[in-house]
Amino acid sequence: MTRRRTGDPVAEEPVTVWERPERGARGPAPERSRAQIAAAAVELADAEGLAAVSMRQVAARLATGPASLYRYLADRDELLDLMTDAVAGEVDLTTPLSGDPVEDLLALAVRSKEVHLRHPWLLDIPTEPLRLGPNGLDHLEYALRALAPTSLSEQSKMQTIGLLNALVTQFARAELGGRRSPTDRQRAQAAYLMKAAATGRHPLLAEALAGQAASDAASRPQTQFMPLLHRVLVGLTS
Repeated sequence: MTRRRTGDPVAEEPVTVWERPERGARGPAPERSRAQIAAAAVELADAEGLAAVSMRQVAARLATGPASLYRYLADRDELLDLMTDAVAGEVDLTTPLSGDPVEDLLALAVRSKEVHLRHPWLLDIPTEPLRLGPNGLDHLEYALRALAPTSLSEQSKMQTIGLLNALVTQFARAELGGRRSPTDRQRAQAAYLMKAAATGRHPLLAEALAGQAASDAASRPQTQFMPLLHRVLVGLTS
């Protein structure tokens, strides 16, 4: 969400939370920093999930009133912006690039997935392609530098990074889901699939399921992540 600059009677330009100063030119110094607000919100989400994060709950965690947070943020969307960018800063971007785009992006994806696994609520953040703060911009710049040795167009580089991020998210979701015990519905769906394959009407599916059962460990999301992502990246960057 954006707030508009005031003072222009003709047109007001929307600005992001990152473009506004943390404090106005006048008035008392702020009691909280954006980093403190983001840290409190992240701690709350880590403990109770994204649904528990509200301006009221974050304010309570900071021992202040909800109204005080509106001195720093326009709304909850801007709070989500702070949270997303704060955890994006946990991805190590100091690792030197090797010059091999596939290996460099694969290593970056592994580090990014680790952040998603530490903060499962990230998977519930509404998808916005331009939800980028300072740390997110640094992440994007690093990925683009990794792709610099390729002959891809600039548009293709951005598309490759977008697909990579989407795959990281989906694999993190699958891995977190695999840590939970299956529900009755999921067990029923699995049984239905096996019964359908056994009817003989779907021989290729039956063959695929038999092969998967024979190598169950190899079919787990955490095991599949690197080899499948490697194949995707080779295809995209070749």
